[in-house]
Amino acid sequence: MLTLTVPLPGREYDILIQPGLLPQAGGYICSVLPGARKAALVTDSHVAPLYGEIVAHSLSLAGFQVETFVVPAGEESKCSDQLAKLWSGFARFGLTRTDCVVALGGGVVGDLAGFAAATMLRGVAFIQIPTTLLAQVDSSVGGKVAIDLPEGKNLAGAFYQPRLVLMDPTTLDTLPDETFADGMAEVIKYGCIADQSFLEFLGQHATRSAIMANIGHVLHTCCRIKAEVVAEDELDTGRRMILNFGHTLGHAYELAGHYRTYTHGQGVATGMVRAAELGISLGLTPAHLSGSIARLVSAFGLPTAIPCTQDDYAAAIGLDKKGAGSSISLILLDRPGHAVAYPMEKQQLLAML
Repeated sequence: MLTLTVPLPGREYDILIQPGLLPQAGGYICSVLPGARKAALVTDSHVAPLYGEIVAHSLSLAGFQVETFVVPAGEESKCSDQLAKLWSGFARFGLTRTDCVVALGGGVVGDLAGFAAATMLRGVAFIQIPTTLLAQVDSSVGGKVAIDLPEGKNLAGAFYQPRLVLMDPTTLDTLPDETFADGMAEVIKYGCIADQSFLEFLGQHATRSAIMANIGHVLHTCCRIKAEVVAEDELDTGRRMILNFGHTLGHAYELAGHYRTYTHGQGVATGMVRAAELGISLGLTPAHLSGSIARLVSAFGLPTAIPCTQDDYAAAIGLDKKGAGSSISLILLDRPGHAVAYPMEKQQLLAML
C-alpha cells in the first residue's frame, strides 16, 4: 500500500494506491465516513460491467445501502442533462448530507459525480475511485469538479475535495492503448513542470509495459506533485496554474475536433509541444525541449500536431480560466522540470500562433 495525504487544513484526505484495492473499497470508505448509511455509486456504461458489482458488493458488506447510477460512457455525459438526472436519482434514493457519493470511473465520471455531490443538498461527501490512468494521476486529486457547456469544457464547476481517493492499478490492464496514452500525456506533464529526474525516467521507460512495471512509482510521483501544488494553491490563483501546462492550447485542439475527434490527452500532448515551441520563440524555453517532449509523446502514440483554426484558438483562449481581461498566463517551461506562468496579451499569443 502506497499512501499520500493531501494536506488541506481541516479537509485533509488520503490517496491509497494498491493492486487489488477494489474489493476492499467499502471498508476504507466506512473508516472515513463512519456515519454514512447510503452510498450512491456513480459509474459509466464501460466501467459498470467490469468493476461496478465488485465495488457495490464491497460497499454492501461494509454496511452501506447502495444504489448504482450508470451514465453513458464518453465526454458527452459531462453535461447538465446527466447532472440533473443524478440530482433526481439521489433525491429518490433518499441521500442525506451524512451519506456519500462514490465516483467509479475515469475523469468524466469523477468530474460529473463530484459536481453532483458538491451541489446536492449543498454538499454531500464523495469518494474518488479512478479507473483510468488520466484520472488516477490527475483528475481524481485536487477537488476540481465540473461539467461542460456547449461553449466550452469545464465552464460550470466547483472546487470540492473528495474525502478519500482509492486507486487500484490493476484497473489499467483493461484500458485500450489510446486511453492509456491519454493518461500518459498528463504523466509526462508532471515531469515537464516539476521533476526533471522523473522526466528522464519516463524517457528511459517509454513503453506501456515499462510504465506498468513501475506503475506504483509513476502514480505516487504524479500524485505527490499534485498534492503539493494543491496544498499550496487550492483555488488555482497562483502556483496551481502550472498544472495546466499544455492545456490552454490543448483545449483549442479538442474544440477543433468538436470534442469528439481528439481526446483530452491528445490535445494536451500537442499543447505541450506547441507551448515549448512558443517558449523557445520567447527566449524562455531551452531550444532542445520541444523536440524532447515531441519524441516522448510520440513514443506513446500521441500526436505532436493537430490542425486548428485561428477561430478555435481564439475561442479557447477567450474561455481559458487563467485569463483576466485582455491578458492570459500561459504556462511555459524555463528549464526541464520547471514551469512558470508567463503573462501576455491574448492578442500577442494569437499572433504568435
